[in-house]
Amino acid sequence: MLEEKNDNLQEADGNLTTDSTESTQADSTITEASSVTETPESENTAPAEDNTTVSTEEELPTTAELIENKNQKALSSIDDSNAEEGEDETLKERHEIPMQDYDSLSLEALVDALDALVSTGKVMSIKEHVAEIKKAFLAKYNYFIEEKKEEYNTENPDTTEEFQYHSPLKTKFDQIYSHFRDNKNAHFKSLQTNLKTNLENRLAIVEELKELINPQENIKDTLKHFNDLRERWKNAGPIPKDKYNHVWNNYHFHVENFYDYLHLDREARDLDFKHNLEQKQKIVARVEELVNEADVNKAFRELQDLHRIWKEDIGPVSRENRDLIWNQFSDLTKQMHDKREVLFEKLRGTELENLEKKKVIIADIEVLATVKVNAHSQWLQQIEKVEALRSAFFSAGKVPSDVNEETWAAFKSAVRNFNSFKNSFYKEIKKEQNENLSKKNALVAKAQELQESTDFAVTTPIMKRIQDEWKQIGHVPRKYSDKIWKEFKDACNKYFDKLKEHKDEDSAEEMAAFDSKKLYLDTLRAYELTGDHKTDLDAIKLHIETWKNFGKVPFSRRHIEGKFNKILDALFDKLSLSKKDTDMIRFANRMDNLSENNDSRKLENEKIFIMRKIEEVRNEINQLENNIQFFTNTRNAKKENSIVLEVRKNIAIHKESMDTWKEKLKQLRDLK
Repeated sequence: MLEEKNDNLQEADGNLTTDSTESTQADSTITEASSVTETPESENTAPAEDNTTVSTEEELPTTAELIENKNQKALSSIDDSNAEEGEDETLKERHEIPMQDYDSLSLEALVDALDALVSTGKVMSIKEHVAEIKKAFLAKYNYFIEEKKEEYNTENPDTTEEFQYHSPLKTKFDQIYSHFRDNKNAHFKSLQTNLKTNLENRLAIVEELKELINPQENIKDTLKHFNDLRERWKNAGPIPKDKYNHVWNNYHFHVENFYDYLHLDREARDLDFKHNLEQKQKIVARVEELVNEADVNKAFRELQDLHRIWKEDIGPVSRENRDLIWNQFSDLTKQMHDKREVLFEKLRGTELENLEKKKVIIADIEVLATVKVNAHSQWLQQIEKVEALRSAFFSAGKVPSDVNEETWAAFKSAVRNFNSFKNSFYKEIKKEQNENLSKKNALVAKAQELQESTDFAVTTPIMKRIQDEWKQIGHVPRKYSDKIWKEFKDACNKYFDKLKEHKDEDSAEEMAAFDSKKLYLDTLRAYELTGDHKTDLDAIKLHIETWKNFGKVPFSRRHIEGKFNKILDALFDKLSLSKKDTDMIRFANRMDNLSENNDSRKLENEKIFIMRKIEEVRNEINQLENNIQFFTNTRNAKKENSIVLEVRKNIAIHKESMDTWKEKLKQLRDLK
């Protein structure tokens, strides 16, 4: 009989063990319940995993022990997970939310993902997701802030003000995360209260089970009380995970004690054993199907549930079936665990590939941090390359968790070094930009000074010149660029608008002058010389003066001046004037026209041309005089031959030409 009792104290999956001597007294049995182990009997003999060295005197673990040790590892992972989910059932829902690669998302996408989770998910089911989102967001945001701070320090090297940056996106993130934290605190507060109450209820049920072992009570009443206790236990709710296995083992121990000490009918017990065996065989059959399931994670989650059902909902089986059914379940569990480990190894392989990609990206950024360029356009290209590498880094996927912080730190260091290298260039050109700012400020002041001027002939060339100077000056600091350009543009526009208005006013007068000159051409064409030299010359001069008095004509109508000059040339040809006089009158008329039209460029070109001609004539005269000196120093110097006479004649002609050019230059200078 004692053997049978011991059979009942052993659960089919080996969760409880006891010696026969421990079952002889109820009190001693109940006392031992507090020290019951959580592992199957067959696993209690397995060697410790942490033994990395074995002395020569110790025996190496056998193959069977190694296999048993792997089984224990698989079972322990399931027990731990079930204990955790037994404390808070909402944790089961976390498996339904696929974990994303949050590191590859932008700041905006991370905030949206957090908002969606907090708005719809239960606190504990989204906890791991929220933690990953927070880590990814803060890493990227801190990197973003570091860049902004470096930009600020570069643009304001002498400032004493602290860097400040307000991000609406960060504010939104903080608000959503704060809402999650409040929900989590409320959930834990409520959970702790419930866990404590449920633990007290379950411990009370265990105490009542102890009291059931009383031969004086009616067996039917006792069985009814026992079934009530089992129902209460089933509905008692979650308890703290660190108490889960211990309390459950106590409960199961006393349930089996109840079977033993009441000496239940063997036939009824065997039926119960048979029913329990059938239930466990169904579980084993289902696990055999799960071993071939393509979705390993989904299959493993169902395996966890089956372990919980095996342990909590199904009672013991007979001794002869105990090891067989448990070993089947345990071996299948190990197979599932091994498949899961293979999946993890594959994921780790992918993470290692991602790590290599990120190392290459970091190395490329480090190289860019050593390539010196000397132009803003080239730096823009370098910055674009770094931005592309930065995007590639975030898109590369997860790396092994043990090197994640190290990899992120290396990436930040590489980018920081590049930014420092880049900023050193811009610090060097900062001085040049400030100098450009001073130059442009001076041009703004000059333009504002001239914007009200009405001396258009003098001011217009100056305004055009300072516009050209503005174009030649390089960049100024960005924060002043728009403001100073607007000031300069406004001053220039104001002046040239006034100039346009002035030209519009003059255009009517110029058209009237053109009409008058057009009519006057007909009068001039009909003019006939009298034959008296003085009278005709005075008449021609009067025509010239009358023509001038009509005034300036529009630029597009200046061809009328050419027609007037042709008529004058024809009249001069008919006069018996010297070539010099004719030339001087024509020259004076042409220069007056240029002066009237404010054509300073042509006047200046004319001056340069005359000065060049004077120099050419002077050189020619000097050459001829040298030639005369050569002939006069010979033995026949007293008798000038025809060659000498010809040279003297040429000298006289050149001197007359010299006088004409000098007179033209004098007129031109007097005109200016």
